[in-house]
Amino acid sequence: MKKLVKFLGVAAPVALLGACGGSGGEPTEASTDTTVESAAPTAAPEPEAPPPTAEDTTTLDGTTLASLSGDAAHGEQVFAQCRACHSVEPGKNGIGPSLAGVVGRTAGAVEGFQYTEANRTSGITWSAEKLYQYIEKPRRVVPGTKMIFAGMPKGQDRADVIAYLLSTGQ
Repeated sequence: MKKLVKFLGVAAPVALLGACGGSGGEPTEASTDTTVESAAPTAAPEPEAPPPTAEDTTTLDGTTLASLSGDAAHGEQVFAQCRACHSVEPGKNGIGPSLAGVVGRTAGAVEGFQYTEANRTSGITWSAEKLYQYIEKPRRVVPGTKMIFAGMPKGQDRADVIAYLLSTGQ
């Protein structure tokens, strides 16, 4: 039984490697060798760029809020995915803080909500442009945030959500 397990442990990887585009001709000495050597060492992943400063509103996709016209009605529809955690009612926190009055507010300042230190110390004042950047990829803008939302890649959707937030009494 031990010999069978050992054989399968060697034969399976060799069979898989053989199925990866061999010429179909006679096996060569290299193709029958049962030792598996690793390919060239892989490069270490590049470190992520530092987060943008509190004043920087540059987006990953290169768009700007000013280049788009926000549609509040569509933004309300898109905001449905945000509603699982956020409210637009003042003082109504959920998993995330209320977004009522968010434009012009200092990050980490909603009463009764427990922010991460990353949010409290970010130095960000939420302008519409900074929100536009943040919604694209929150963890890029505030590393260490507990917000689990991966981001909203479409610039128009972000502009529409901001138009909706502004229409709710900002």
